[in-house]
Amino acid sequence: MLSRFALPALVAALLAAGPAAAQMARTEAKETAKEGTASKVVPLSKADVQLSFAPVVKRAAPSVVNVYASHVDKRSSARTSAMEEFMRRFFGEPEGGRGPRGDRAQKSLGSGVLVDADGLVITNNHVIDNMNEVRIALADRREFEAAIVMRDTRTDLAVLKIKEAPKDLVPMPFGNADALEVGDFVMAIGNPFGVGQTVTQGIVSALARTQVGSADYQYFIQTDAAINPGNSGGALVDLKGQLVGINTAIYSQSGGSHGIGFAIPVGMVKAVVDAAREGASVVRRPWLGARIQSVTPDIADSMGLDHPTGVLVASLQPKSPADEAGLKRGDLILTVDGQEVADPEAFGYRFALKGIQGQTRFGILRGTTRQTVTVKLAPAPETRPRDVLKVKTRSPFLGATLVNTSPAVAEEMQVDFPSDGVAVMAVDDNSVAARVGLQKGDLIVAVNGMPMATTKDLDRATRNSLNAWEVTINRDGQVITSVFGG
Repeated sequence: MLSRFALPALVAALLAAGPAAAQMARTEAKETAKEGTASKVVPLSKADVQLSFAPVVKRAAPSVVNVYASHVDKRSSARTSAMEEFMRRFFGEPEGGRGPRGDRAQKSLGSGVLVDADGLVITNNHVIDNMNEVRIALADRREFEAAIVMRDTRTDLAVLKIKEAPKDLVPMPFGNADALEVGDFVMAIGNPFGVGQTVTQGIVSALARTQVGSADYQYFIQTDAAINPGNSGGALVDLKGQLVGINTAIYSQSGGSHGIGFAIPVGMVKAVVDAAREGASVVRRPWLGARIQSVTPDIADSMGLDHPTGVLVASLQPKSPADEAGLKRGDLILTVDGQEVADPEAFGYRFALKGIQGQTRFGILRGTTRQTVTVKLAPAPETRPRDVLKVKTRSPFLGATLVNTSPAVAEEMQVDFPSDGVAVMAVDDNSVAARVGLQKGDLIVAVNGMPMATTKDLDRATRNSLNAWEVTINRDGQVITSVFGG
């Protein structure tokens, strides 16, 4: 009997001798496998031993770019104090460094994907957050200045445009994230840690992941392809070389890859890119005008369902698309245009992709009857001016941005306001408003016993500094009253 070391050499010789010899080699290999304990067979061709993703990489890699962003505060050297100059000379540059004439600079590094031959690039918003200068480096190391076309904080996506784009750009075609299955091979392409374009390979670990916390729309592809800092904004690619997601976040306690990465599905990416192509400054999404909630096991059991699925209509706003479609409180929405929605996050994602024109169809369960309802697609109305207010006097609202509520504001903030009033749109870090505990989405009900219907009411109430402030807010339906010092 031939040894396992001599057999490969014999097979190679037989392969060179022709088909008949190759068949003899197959027979010998099978017999050897039967006699031994191993079940592996001898490779009989180059294709049997060579598995490579190189063709896919060659197709996709030219479309992935490096994104270098910076924020420069212009400061002349004449304004640089003697103490600042002393600190710079003897203790080195501060974080981010200084540019010419004492300019202060903060820097960010990430990745992006060319999606248009004219130079449109999609990346993560957090890569360019607070940045005002952007440069794009192509895979062949050519660099270009880029303009920020759109920021969509709700999806953590941003669209850039290469200035004076060359004519040989290679955009990456969009794939179909809905066709992905757990176990499919995917590749992540980006610029981790700034080392240069890098390709990692893995599988789809899970679909429709929620509670990731990096965007308002929680619906992510999970992969074990290595994703590290610098990969943000890069491509998640299928084996056709098509874009199926934008790598966005990782689960890590060390800052490095632990095999748990998350990508925004290409469906949401396409919606943002399409809005940018149409010249929009923001992405407008459809308004339902209904508050929905998750289905618990108890609710599922009471409705005769095998398992919790869908979203329950908890309330409706009069004259909203949901109301006009005939939806009722207690209806269970199971599908959006035939796509199953298992929870509020999945529903929000599917509905957001429908745009603001035309109509969509919901598959619902009302009692024990399954029905289909047609819902008009339209943006949320701005029923009254926002009248944005930034309080400047010393008060619990110092550092908060406040607006009048409307369906448009509620949809934008993903909050179900119970009535008209004054909403907290944003809170500055380390501000008085942040320290007293105000949060985005809070509805200001009253200040010192006076009802707050508009931002003008709040402006009048905060014009004078006081020793004490009694503030009543509505937070997620819970009314809270607190007293703060002046």
